[in-house]
Amino acid sequence: MHISVIGTGYVGLVTGACFAEFGVNVVCMDTDSRRIAKLEKGEVPFYEPGITELVAKGLRENRLAFTTDIAKAVDQALVLFIAVGTPSRADGSADLSYVEEVGRGIAKNMNGYKVIATKSTVPVGTGEKLREVIKANLSGPYRFDIVSNPEFLREGSAIEDFLRPNRVVIGADSDQAIAIMKDLYRPLYLIETPFVVTDIPTAEMIKYASNAFLATKISFINEIANLCERVGADVQVVAKGMGLDHRIGSKFLHAGPGFGGSCFPKDLAALVQTGERVGYQLEIASAAARVNTQQRQRMVEKIRGALGGVKGKTLGLLGLSFKPNTNDLREAPALAIAQQLMKEGAVIRAYDPAALDEGSKLLPGLVPCKDAYDTAEGSDALIIMTEWNQFRNLDFDRLKTALRRPLLIDLRNVYDPARIAGFGFHYVSVGRPDREPRLSS
Repeated sequence: MHISVIGTGYVGLVTGACFAEFGVNVVCMDTDSRRIAKLEKGEVPFYEPGITELVAKGLRENRLAFTTDIAKAVDQALVLFIAVGTPSRADGSADLSYVEEVGRGIAKNMNGYKVIATKSTVPVGTGEKLREVIKANLSGPYRFDIVSNPEFLREGSAIEDFLRPNRVVIGADSDQAIAIMKDLYRPLYLIETPFVVTDIPTAEMIKYASNAFLATKISFINEIANLCERVGADVQVVAKGMGLDHRIGSKFLHAGPGFGGSCFPKDLAALVQTGERVGYQLEIASAAARVNTQQRQRMVEKIRGALGGVKGKTLGLLGLSFKPNTNDLREAPALAIAQQLMKEGAVIRAYDPAALDEGSKLLPGLVPCKDAYDTAEGSDALIIMTEWNQFRNLDFDRLKTALRRPLLIDLRNVYDPARIAGFGFHYVSVGRPDREPRLSS
């Protein structure tokens, strides 16, 4: 089977490379000629474990190709995946202009029956809107079907999520389109992947409801963490006790500075706006977004309190990306927190294994460092912003020598408080009591 993926961003490139791994012939199309030229040489424009190797394999085995020509993308493909951006508008709604532009391009180059599937996260009603756009721009009397096939890729483990997913959602109103999509995903039948086959609006809603629920779990545990700090409880033990209940589960119950990335903030806003459009206020989703914004300010207050003010202080930040194993800085809590600290007069030294170059561009005045120990050099505190594995087994004797004062502010609760206090550090975390320095006996 021949397919095309329109858009070579995070979702589009992972989708194309993974379908090529399934043995499908894939053309990935993008209007960005510089990006396409790099991809043709196997150069991937973002960090994601395993994607560079998968793209190289697809190119080497002639199952993966790249183009800037929409006509070439449409020509041989039976299925066309739309994986372009749907950024937030000022009112929180999803901007579908890129999706509609792709729809027009497909329509004008149609040469036979096509299945047109949205991979982009799009609000309910987009499938029908896309159908109308294509009908209005068709170059001839060609048949086509619209499918909603949302992605559930976690940055940092996207390839694993695609090749071994929890489920595949297919929203369609055509038996032919459903059969083609199932055939495309046939390799997943071998590992008994559950398939949810439904109508288009329901498939579109599944993606938004899933992301909103996960975001709500994060905001909920952050509220519990804030309460734990006031009553002397330990949020990590609370979360463990909650998570052992199978009705709740342990995932996404990790207190910290809040969620970021390209999905949760944007999708929450779009879901809330969808509710407003049809006259229904989504109270829980709105609260989850509000708590997340407040959590970043709470982290600033925590840092300020630990240092007795940050003006004139030098702070070492470990991690800038919104989560480990990605260089994605979109809505990253570390950026918002660092900006506020710099505004209050702090000097920020920082290290991130993948996002340092881009972070330095977004935060003028930030001092980029070569590793965690360089970051600590001359700093009044070391702050863990992102839980990269590189930060999970630090040499605290070395850090203590580098720092002006032995203060670790762990916003991801990576370390055991008693252990760090035992190294002679003042240890501050989220949702757990602070620990004063204690030398090991």
